[in-house]
Amino acid sequence: MPDFTPFFVSGLATAATYVLSAVGIVVLYRASGVVNFSQGALGALAAFVSWSIVENGWPGPLAWCAGVMVSTVLAFLYGRVLAPRLAFSDPVMRAVATLSVALILLGFMGYVWGELPRRLRLPTDTMSFELIGVRITATRAVAFALAVLATVTVMVFLARSRLGLQMRALANNRDLSAMLGVRVLRADGYAWIISGSLAGVSGILLADLQRLSGQTLTFAVIPAISAAVIGRFSSLPATVAGGVAIGVCEALLTPVPVVGPFRTAVPFVFAVAALLWMQRKFTFVYR
Repeated sequence: MPDFTPFFVSGLATAATYVLSAVGIVVLYRASGVVNFSQGALGALAAFVSWSIVENGWPGPLAWCAGVMVSTVLAFLYGRVLAPRLAFSDPVMRAVATLSVALILLGFMGYVWGELPRRLRLPTDTMSFELIGVRITATRAVAFALAVLATVTVMVFLARSRLGLQMRALANNRDLSAMLGVRVLRADGYAWIISGSLAGVSGILLADLQRLSGQTLTFAVIPAISAAVIGRFSSLPATVAGGVAIGVCEALLTPVPVVGPFRTAVPFVFAVAALLWMQRKFTFVYR
């Protein structure tokens, strides 16, 4: 029987990147009602930009900041230029619009960088410590710590700050919030900024933990959205729990020969199970 402990630890680190991305998706949805399918592509672009800057001899911190800045600026521009023109469209159309952005970015990354296997190395890869008999790199610890910090910060921000309260009001009724004096575009803009920055951080970390690939990082949005579905796109604690469960389950299935090749289906299984659970009352009433 294989030792699952190393896979559990690895899964926690990967799950942390899912949580970072999922928190950005939930914040954006609560403020604007948009399911952002471009979250993974923005993170991938941030990772490629960071890698390119490092390869050209610039300092790592500058490269990482530049990568996060690119994802943040692109998200903000979309939220300020295109999203308002779709604000009164069907929710499906707004989601499809972000999917179109993801595909455009994926094509752009393929054209500029190709799909050759790369790895974005971080200085924390060389630092490690031992826990429960498993060597844990500082990168994995940083990823987990950032996920916790981002979640707590966003929860406090939404609950305590004036802007956070405005975002929560927009989630309930945008028209009424505007009539009461809430600056809708401003609140939306900040939601896109938060979402874009979390996408950039998540993409850079995932490019280090797994590999730097446009397709791999773009489609990492699937487990993030599945985690958001578990949290009903509103509950951050449930979203975090969903992200951790998905990442750990994916990792634990890796050494199992029978189901290991199908571990990428884990996010879909969790999302479907969550949807069936949420619909159980309606099914009972119908019967």
